Order: sequence, then structure tokens, then C-alpha cells
Amino acid sequence: MQEPLVSFEGVAKRFGSYTAVQKMDLQIHKGEFLAIMGSSGCGKTTTLRMLAGLEAPSEGVIRLAGQAINDLPSWSRDTPMVWQSLALFPFLSVIENVEFALKMRGVGRAERRRRAGQWLERMQIAEFAGRNIAQLSGGQRQRVALARSLVVEPQILLLDEPLSALDAALKVRMQSVLKTLQRETGITFVYVTHSQSEAFSMADRVVIMSRGKIEQIGTPQEIYRRPRTRFVADFLGSSNIFTGQVKRDADGRPVIATRNGDFALPGGAAVPPGQAASLTVLDTRMQIHPDAAPPAANTVEARMIGEEFVGATATIYFETGDGQEIRIQKSHEELADLPLAVGRAFHLSWAPDDGHLVPE
Repeated sequence: MQEPLVSFEGVAKRFGSYTAVQKMDLQIHKGEFLAIMGSSGCGKTTTLRMLAGLEAPSEGVIRLAGQAINDLPSWSRDTPMVWQSLALFPFLSVIENVEFALKMRGVGRAERRRRAGQWLERMQIAEFAGRNIAQLSGGQRQRVALARSLVVEPQILLLDEPLSALDAALKVRMQSVLKTLQRETGITFVYVTHSQSEAFSMADRVVIMSRGKIEQIGTPQEIYRRPRTRFVADFLGSSNIFTGQVKRDADGRPVIATRNGDFALPGGAAVPPGQAASLTVLDTRMQIHPDAAPPAANTVEARMIGEEFVGATATIYFETGDGQEIRIQKSHEELADLPLAVGRAFHLSWAPDDGHLVPE
């Protein structure tokens, strides 16, 4: 098996009595796009800063290409970072900003000008080479920051919420630029974000953190479809969650008893009777019935309380008799023939195998 490019081995970080990162074991592979995400204060940026050499681990070892780098200063690590603020030099021109890291490495003027020019061409901003940074748009400055970091051709590039200041349309375009760059160069990208759409659209693997610990690591598809913990399911916000206790029904089949009824479990759910658990159902997998639901499906009755339209899809909100909110996302075509009306009661259903059981 190929040795990982980066290894965190029992790494923790404390600031006085506060533990920002609990003992962590994490491997990052050569050539992958890894996203680390979580809410504010979860430890994702501290993890990135330890890899960059801007924070020292309180315990454990960080290895880069097999070498322990705990005591290696940041400027010797070959781990450039693209900051949220971009940190471009306002007193230098665009091409001088891109040349800067090469100049610090002693590269001659003609060679660094040539390499900087190549990256400006690649980032489609060569026409702005002589401009002042203040004369550029947000997206153009973003490309300058990327070119400045990539011109040294590092093994790994660290990105700390680099798209957070951009508008929605520009974010989508820059996501495409970043993914294309990573794929073409083969450079390992480690990308910190709180945005699910950014992480899931670009990353090969996603790390979800909470309170300084890793909750789940996997491909975007794995995490989206099969959250490992209740926190992950809540954080993603794409599932309806029914909490209860696993038991067996009158026919001996495993079900989960919830305040909204007993629901059949997906095949292969290995949770013993008596175990507290949560059943998660993606909002795209639930069906809406104005009349009775199919007999083989799990069913809950709820009244419609609202709707939200976003592009080609709509999210319909329901509330059960005991106050649990349920949301269902469908295309406009799927909803066209339904008599949707706020206050009307519906039966909502899903196939047992469309659920996913998460032990508490």
C-alpha cells in the first residue's frame, strides 16, 4: 500500500486548558483533494495551521512524506497556504506578487518572471500582470493568490476558506477552477471550509469535525448517504431524523419505535433490541401522498406548513402531530399533480431500505 503523503499520529492541540483538537489520527494521500469541514470552533483551521507549521502540536507526530515535521519551521515545509483574506501584497504588482515566493527561494529574475508569467496565463489573468492588486476584482485576486502558491510547484497546497468572501455565482466558478487545477497538477489539496456545497462538489474525501474530534471520514457520497453519527446527520441537514429504540415487532422483525410510530429498518441494520438509535431518511427519498400510502412503506402523517423554491427543485415542509418538522425535496415536475396547500394533511412514506440506522 502506498505510504500517505501526510500522517497525523495521535496529534492533539491545547491552548491552556482548552483542547482545540483532540487526539487525531488522519492520513492524507498523494494527489487527493481532501476537504475538512465543520462548524466554527470545531478544530478544522487549527488542524490546517499545525500542518502548515503555524501551530505546534501539544502531543503526537505530524509526518510529511514520511518525515516528522513537528519541529520544522513553516518556511521549510513546502506547504504554502491560500488564506481566507488572500494576504496579497498591495505594494506589489500582480506578477510581483506571484514571483515573491520564487524570489525568497533565490530564483533568478528572468526565470521567476518566466514561471510567474506561465501561471498568470494558466489562471487566465496574464493581461493584468502589471496592475496593482487594488485594481482587481475579488475573483481575479483569488486567482493571483492561487498562482502565487502554485508557482513553487509544492507537494501539497493548504486552503483556508478561500472562497468565503466571494458572491455565490463566483464561488461556483472558482470551485470549478480549483478542482480542474488540482486534477491537472496532481498536487494534494487540503481545503478547510464550513460549506457543504464546496466540500462535496470538489473533494475526493471529506473529514467532518466537531468539538476537536473527527466524526467521519469518507467520500461525499458515503457521508451524504450513510452518516456515521447523529451529529453528522444533523450537520449535513439533508436527512429527516426519527429517534427511538430498536425492538422487534409481532413478527420478530427489527423496527425502531419512535414518537411518530414504529418504522421498519433497512436490510442489514445490525443494532440489537433495546439500543437507542436514530433512523435517517434523505429528504429526496420520501414520497408525498394526499391519500393512503403504499402498505409496504414506512408512513407518517403530517400537515403541510410551508414551501421553498430553489431553482429546479422545491422543498416542502411538514409537521407531525407532536411537532416534528419533516422536509421533502422534489422537482417541480414531481410536485405538479399534488394538491399542495398549507394546512392540508398528507401521508409521507419511504421504503425501509431508503433509511439508514445510526446507533446513539
